[in-house]
Amino acid sequence: MASTGSFSAAGRELGCTQPAVSQQMKALESSVGTPLLVRTGREMRLTQAGEALVRHAAGIIAGLTAAEEEVAAIAGLRAGRVRLVSFPSGSSTLVPTALAALRAAHPGTRVSLEEAEPPNSVELLREGDCDVALAFRYEGAAGAEEWDDLVVRPLLTDRLVALVPEEHRLARTEGAVGIGELARESWIAGCPRCRGQLVEVCEGAGFSPRIDFATDDYPAVVGLVGAGLGVAVLPQLAVESVRPRGARTVTLEPAVRREIVALTLPDLAQVPAVTATLDELARAGARQSATR
Repeated sequence: MASTGSFSAAGRELGCTQPAVSQQMKALESSVGTPLLVRTGREMRLTQAGEALVRHAAGIIAGLTAAEEEVAAIAGLRAGRVRLVSFPSGSSTLVPTALAALRAAHPGTRVSLEEAEPPNSVELLREGDCDVALAFRYEGAAGAEEWDDLVVRPLLTDRLVALVPEEHRLARTEGAVGIGELARESWIAGCPRCRGQLVEVCEGAGFSPRIDFATDDYPAVVGLVGAGLGVAVLPQLAVESVRPRGARTVTLEPAVRREIVALTLPDLAQVPAVTATLDELARAGARQSATR
């Protein structure tokens, strides 16, 4: 209207009818609460309010166009951002493989990484501080419903193994070893959740472990075992993330396993970059399983 001077001319330029243009203008005037046009003879003239709206129209249209292009880029995985939180052994094994594949397939998608153990990582997800959280839970443990409000993508089943010094009497045992055979040993425990699981498993075998050292750092656990200062039970994924110098792994019976998963919120699961990240994490988990 500002450039054509009439509803009919504006309709021809926009490819719609004169009544349609008129209706749109009435709706716009109703929305802003003041007239935008006045008729002068056969032409229409902008009011002061109309002139103000025209001055801002170009910026508004440019902003909408930019927003549409950005949304289209995110939807097409030409852009996007994913905030990932993982526990340490997942960060050093599953995450690098997954993120390398994601970058190769979608170089415009950016992923940031922070470390946190569950349940802290799960709380970060619920509080909106991350988009995807790697977490784990032990088979048969209480609280299986703790993830009921989340989208759960299974990645890997991880078995606990014993770690003993190279010169230990059980270091070269073929086959599985009952955890009760380690009852009199000094123990080196890992993260708080793993520590709790260790105590539970040992008590189920009829003894309480004497924990001389406790550390969240898996390489430190391996180093302490390798120095002959005790034995440990670690998830296999944690052992695979370090080089166990001076230590050997021993299969335990009965088997204790943990389920490793990627979690996200239901709404976030519809975001293309989040979906692509979950897919690559699942592929990384499958490859990790296949190499064992």
